[in-house]
Amino acid sequence: MGGEIYCHPCYAGNILVNVFNVGIVKKDKIFYGKATGNGNLIIYAGSKTGKDGIHGVTMASEEFTDDAQQKKPNVQIGDPFTEKLLLEACLEAMDKGLIVGIQDMGGAGLTSSSSEMAGRAETGIELELSNVPLRAEGMIPYEIMLSESQERMLLVVEKENKDALIDIFKKWDLDAVVVGKVGGDGFLRVNWHGRTAAEIPATKISTDAPLYDRPYKRPDSQDELNALDLSKIPDTVNLSDCNDALRKLLSSPAIASKELVWQQYDHMVRTDTIVKPGSDAAVVRVKGTKKALAMSVDCNSRYCRLDPYVGAMTAVCEAARNVACSGARPLAVTDNLNFGNPEKPEVMWQFVRAIEGIKDACLAVHTPVISGNVSLYNETKGEAIFPTPTIAVVGILEDAERALTQWFKRAGDVVMLIGQTKEELGGSEYLYVCHATERGLPPAIDPAMEHALHNALVTLNDRGLLQSAHDCSEGGLAVAAAESTFGALIGAEISLGAVSMRADALLFGETATRVLISAASENAAEVEAIVRAAGLHIAQVGITGGDSLRIRANGETLIEMPVSSCKSIYDTSLERRLNQNEHL
Repeated sequence: MGGEIYCHPCYAGNILVNVFNVGIVKKDKIFYGKATGNGNLIIYAGSKTGKDGIHGVTMASEEFTDDAQQKKPNVQIGDPFTEKLLLEACLEAMDKGLIVGIQDMGGAGLTSSSSEMAGRAETGIELELSNVPLRAEGMIPYEIMLSESQERMLLVVEKENKDALIDIFKKWDLDAVVVGKVGGDGFLRVNWHGRTAAEIPATKISTDAPLYDRPYKRPDSQDELNALDLSKIPDTVNLSDCNDALRKLLSSPAIASKELVWQQYDHMVRTDTIVKPGSDAAVVRVKGTKKALAMSVDCNSRYCRLDPYVGAMTAVCEAARNVACSGARPLAVTDNLNFGNPEKPEVMWQFVRAIEGIKDACLAVHTPVISGNVSLYNETKGEAIFPTPTIAVVGILEDAERALTQWFKRAGDVVMLIGQTKEELGGSEYLYVCHATERGLPPAIDPAMEHALHNALVTLNDRGLLQSAHDCSEGGLAVAAAESTFGALIGAEISLGAVSMRADALLFGETATRVLISAASENAAEVEAIVRAAGLHIAQVGITGGDSLRIRANGETLIEMPVSSCKSIYDTSLERRLNQNEHL
C-alpha cells in the first residue's frame, strides 16, 4: 500500500523484505497476549511444527536425543491460504467469547509466546511437548520450542470451552490440541513425555531477559566518508545539464515508478482504498466511520551510512511527513531495524546511533514506537548492508473525503514551497546517479520543525485550503515538482527568484522539512498565514498549467521538459532496466 523499493549494490547478498501490517479492531473487543487464570488450558492451534527457522546449535547433552550434531537453520515457508484459515478460526472463536488470551508464535516460536504470555500475566505455564503436532520426524524439545514454523497460535481457554474451541478449528481444517495449562508459580516448565526438559522463571526469558551492552565505536573511516569537496563536483550550469540530470533522476530505481511491482498485488483492500500506491501515503477507509488510515514507509539507507543518527531521524520524519501530506495526523511508528554483524563495534555503533535517532525523532513528532523487529548479521563475505532502520508510520484522517494527494489538480492554482532550500548535496541521489559519489553528510533535520510542519499540513487540509501536497525528498525540488505533474498531466511554471547557491543544490538538493503544495489563488493568503504562524517559511514559487514543467532561477531557465516526457521516463524506467538486465 504505502511502501517503497530502495535499490543499492549493498543488498545484493542480503535482500531485505520488511512488511508492515495494520488492522482495525473495536476497542471493547481487544484480546491480549496474557496467560491468565490458574488452571486454564493452553491450546496450540494452526499448522504442524517443523524445523523451520531453527538456528545452529550443538547439543550439550544427549539426554533427550542421540543426535548431538550441529543443526543447520531451515527456511521458514509461509502458506497464505492456511494463514487465512487460521485468522478466520481465531476471529470466530473470539466472537463467541471462547478465548482468554492469544498470541502468535513468531520469533523463537513456543519459547517466546509461552514465556511472554506468562510474563505479562505474572503467572506460569506448563507445557507437554509430546502433544505438539509435528510434521518432521525425530524432533527434540529444543527444536520444538524454537521452531518458527508459520501459521501457529497459542491460546488460553477455560476448561469448559475447550471442546467448542477445538471444534471451530477442526471446521477450518486446522489442528487444535491441548499442550499445557496455566500455573501460578511464575515458572515456564517444559515436559517431554512426562519428563522435565526445561524449567525457568518465565520472566527470565521475557520481561527480565538479559541485556547486552556490546562495545561500539565510530568507524575510523567515517571522517573520510563524510568529507565532500563540492568544488570538485561540476555544477549543472545550463538548461541541457539540468534537463539531463532530471532525466537521470526520474529513471533512478530509487525514484522511478514502482507500479510494475504494486500493480501485481491486491492493493484495493476490500474496496476500502481511497489513495492507491504512488502518492506520498496510501489511504484506506475505516468502514462505518468518516475516518481513514494513512500509511507510509521510508528509509534512506545512504543517509544512515553517512550518519546513522540523522539518517534514522530522517526516516521517521519523512514517513510522518508523507502521512501528513495526505492530510492525516501521524500517530504511531513501527520499525524494522536491519543491520550487519553487531559483534563488530563499528556496526554496533551504527545500531546504537540509529536507535537514538529514532527515539529523538519520535519524541519530537509525538509518534511512539508501538511495534517492530530487528534483523542482524546481514552480511555476505564480510560485507554488511548499509544500516537500514526502516520506518512505517500510520496516521488518522478524520474525514476520509479530504484525503489529499501529491498531484496538481487543475490549471491556475498557486504553487508554494514550505521550508527553505539549503545548499546540501551530501548523500543525495543526484550525487550518486550523476556523479557516482556517496559522500558527505545527509541534510540536517530539526524534528521539532517537522512536527510544526505536520500540524500545519493537517490544519490546512482540515480547512479545505489545499489542492495537493508533496514532500521534497530523493531528487529534491525538481523531482518533487515533476512528480506533482504526473496525476492529471498538468504542468507548472516555477520561478525560484534570485538565489545564491549552486544550481544543482537548488534543484536536486534534498533539504529536509520541505513540502511543495498547490492551492486556489484565493486561498493563498490564508495558507501563508497559517504556515507562518507555525514558525515555518513559505513562498509562492509558481502556478500550475500547460503541458510542460519549467523551472527558472536568477533569470535563467534551468528545467524545461514536457510533462509527458518526464512521466514516460518515470513510468518505464524500472521495467526497462529489468528487461535489459541493467544494474539497479
